[in-house]
Amino acid sequence: MGRVDFHSQVGNKLLYSCRLIRKINSMTKEGEPLKRIIVVGAQDLLDELDELLWSFSPDEFLPHAQISNDNAYLNPTILMNAYDEVALEKLPHRDVFIYLGQETLEQIHAIVERFERVIEVVSLEENDLHAGRERYKHYRSLGFELQNYDQKGA
Repeated sequence: MGRVDFHSQVGNKLLYSCRLIRKINSMTKEGEPLKRIIVVGAQDLLDELDELLWSFSPDEFLPHAQISNDNAYLNPTILMNAYDEVALEKLPHRDVFIYLGQETLEQIHAIVERFERVIEVVSLEENDLHAGRERYKHYRSLGFELQNYDQKGA
C-alpha cells in the first residue's frame, strides 16, 4: 500500500508550499532534470501561489505553470485546481503530488500509484485542521502508510 505524508500545522500554506517546492528542486542532483511536481488546490489559492512562486525569492526562480497554460507540460511544477486523471495522462509528471485542498481525494489510490511522493499540506486554520484530520483517518482506514510532520506553525 502507498504512503501519504501530512505536513500539518503550517502557519502559511502558500509560503510553506514555496519552500517545499524549492527544497524538492534543491535535492535534484546536478545534471538531472528537476522533479516533476503537481500541486492541487482551490483555484483562488493556486492563483496566489502562482504569483508567490514568481516573487518568493529574489535570488531564484521556481519554474511553474497553471495547467491551463498551453505549454504547462514543459514546466517541472504544474498547478491544477482538481485532480484530473485525463489531463495528467498527457503529462510526464510522476514525482511529487502536493495537495492544498480540504476535500477528501476520492482518487487517492490512483494518485498514490502514479506519484513517488504524496504530500498533504494542512494549515493552522480550524477548518483546514479538521478536514486534514478527517482525510488522515479516511486514508488510514484504507490501509495507507501515513506519516505526519508537525510544522508547529512554520
